[in-house]
Order: sequence, then C-alpha cells, then structure tokens
Amino acid sequence: MKKIAIFASGSGSNAENIIRYFRDGERGAEVALVVCNKPDAGVISRSRALGVETAVLSRSQINDRELMLGLLGERGVDLIVLAGFLLMIPGFLIETYSDRIVNIHPSLLPKFGGKGMYGRHVHEAVVAARESETGITIHYVSEKCDEGRIIFQAVTAVSETDTAADVEAKVHALEWKHFPEVIAELL
Repeated sequence: MKKIAIFASGSGSNAENIIRYFRDGERGAEVALVVCNKPDAGVISRSRALGVETAVLSRSQINDRELMLGLLGERGVDLIVLAGFLLMIPGFLIETYSDRIVNIHPSLLPKFGGKGMYGRHVHEAVVAARESETGITIHYVSEKCDEGRIIFQAVTAVSETDTAADVEAKVHALEWKHFPEVIAELL
C-alpha cells in the first residue's frame, strides 16, 4: 500500500476529496498524514474527522530536515501532495522526494503562476486579464515557485460575465474531478 502525505494550509476541500478517494484502499494507496502550517486551518478538522493523522507544524519545523524526514520516513510516505499549501517546500524535501512531490495550481501555468498567485488572487487576475479560458495545472514541485514539470492540465471556459467567484467554482470542479485521478496514476 502506497502512502501519501498531504500538505495543506487552507480549508481542506481538496485534501478531504483526496482522502475520501483513497479511503477504501482499493486504489493501492492511502493518505497516511496531513501536514498543516496554520493552527486555525479548516483542513485540520476535516482530516482528523476522517481519521487521518494530522501534524500542525510551524515554518521552522517544516524547514527542519531531521524532523521532517523522520516524520515522513516513519510513515513510509511515497508521495507528497500539495493541496493549497502556501509555504515553499524546503530543498532537502525536493531532493529526497525528487519527482514525488506534486502540486495543483488553479490556472494554466505558466500563466498566473509565481509568488502571490494562489487561490482567489489567481481567479481575480484571470477575470481582469479577460481570459477566455483557465483551468488547473498539476505539476512536480521544483525549487522555483510554480515552475516544475507539468504533469496534467484541464481547461474550462471563462465567459465575459464570469466573476472571480464563478471562475473559482469552475476551477474547483476541475480540481475535485482530476486531482485524485492524477495522483492515482502517478502511484
């Protein structure tokens, strides 16, 4: 059974979706750990309610090589999944888990990526730029923000009347449909 660690900073809807997708064990993997850097994030209660071990760690703890490699190693983690995680991943994790850390970004990278481009900020930028389409990008994590090798993209149309909230809803639908499936394929 492959082991997944999810790193998340927000409400946890994607994390919950992934946990539920792999919950029955029939897909050959399970979420063994959720790591969160915000003590008040919704992902904590969601993952704990689903019976998944959850570690709330500070930025300095996440950047502690011995602590993190021990935490992930003890649980036999095969793949790290970033689901709305707002900290940069330390280089030692990228090196140790080379091509085994994936992120989902709420746009069609390389458009609307990089520092400060997350969540609602991305959707507002898409609407302001009057894009006719947007989507999701699932990519490997590299040392540079949102520049890792692209694994998968899915597209949705953006109409002239769409608000940032409308775009966000369309993008979330793509995330919930495709992210668990892509993770399963990678494993």
